[in-house]
Amino acid sequence: MTLRTKLAAAALAACALTLAACSDEIAPAATETVAAAPLRLSVRGEGELKSAKATPLNVPGRNWAARQVEWMLAEGSAVKKGDLIARFSADQGKQELAQTLIDLQRNQLARAAKQGDLDTAQSKVGVDLAQVAVQLAIAERYASADLSTMARNEVLDAVQDRSFLTEKQDILQWQRSQSGVRGNAELAVLDAQRATYDIAAKARQSDLDALELRAPNDGVLMLASNWQGDKPAIGATLRAGFDYGSLPDASAMELELNLPQIETQGIQVGNAVEMFPVGRPEQKILSKLSWVASAAKVRNQQSPVKYLSMKAPIPAEAIARYKLVPGQQLEARVLLLDAPKAISVANVAIDSDEGRDYVRVSDGGQFRRREIELGVRGPARSQVLSGLREGDRVLLAEAGAIDAPTAKAEDAAKQAAAEQEKAQDKPQPAKAVRP
Repeated sequence: MTLRTKLAAAALAACALTLAACSDEIAPAATETVAAAPLRLSVRGEGELKSAKATPLNVPGRNWAARQVEWMLAEGSAVKKGDLIARFSADQGKQELAQTLIDLQRNQLARAAKQGDLDTAQSKVGVDLAQVAVQLAIAERYASADLSTMARNEVLDAVQDRSFLTEKQDILQWQRSQSGVRGNAELAVLDAQRATYDIAAKARQSDLDALELRAPNDGVLMLASNWQGDKPAIGATLRAGFDYGSLPDASAMELELNLPQIETQGIQVGNAVEMFPVGRPEQKILSKLSWVASAAKVRNQQSPVKYLSMKAPIPAEAIARYKLVPGQQLEARVLLLDAPKAISVANVAIDSDEGRDYVRVSDGGQFRRREIELGVRGPARSQVLSGLREGDRVLLAEAGAIDAPTAKAEDAAKQAAAEQEKAQDKPQPAKAVRP
């Protein structure tokens, strides 16, 4: 056997032993020894300052008329009473007003035509009644004449004409009365339509006159978000009566927090809150939760995660000292528990089953399930009221659940990283460029 063959065999044996050693390396069970110690459970988040007393601003107009933002002040602008906040345009409102005025003119023409037809019919019936009256007077004269001076057939014709003309006169009078009633009813319908068109025209004209939004009082402009999270912008279409924003009172403000529901177990009114402006941890502010929503809600349609809303008032002294303004972002920490001495356990060790909580505790070389009673639960740890005592070893992860790091694996990773850096630093060959 040559020296090269011996070296190759030794290398293969070394690789086999290395692989066997790597396969036998299993991480031991991860445990935690229970000990009473100071316990501080909290939830961190970032919220926005809002005024506790804000004057709402609505898009001017009525009946949800559509209008576009033509000009607007930027959010956070300081305004005085009477200052112009936004100007709108309403092209659709102008078209609707023009159509309403056309309908009003058509109604006026229809009423004039209907009034002319009614007058014509009344005049015709009046003429017929005049003719019948003349003929009836002649018939009555013949009917009362001396029979000895006239032929019998002439007398009979005169009596017959008198009866006929009397009936005709009654019918014409009935037609005249019915024509007046029917005509007045048709005119009343047209008058009602005209009143409707007139009201609509005045409403649309008032909407067109209300295309400016002015500040009702002094304040700082804050824009409102719709259900999609979008705020008013130039060119956006808004509806009359919808929320445009508000003018908050900077002397009374509160912090609004929205924390993930999974992290808000145990949060209640009265919990202490520590907060400070983003990037300025030295400006510490202390407060307490004054309101907590009854249920968590989804904030937008892009994410199904539910958030729980809560509010904490800002002391007036802190507002004046740090010159806080509405809309400013603050980092906050809600204190769930601050105990000088308490027993706690990591949440990964807790197993819940049918409303009860369990952990696995070391007992004689084995881990046995034990029921515990929990107090305040935090994002990572929870307070244990009973079921554990100091010195107990609680199982966090089974043996082999976590890969054990080896020196060989670390060296291989370092070598791969070094080779990758060399490949990146190596200059690339120049490519020929066709003229």
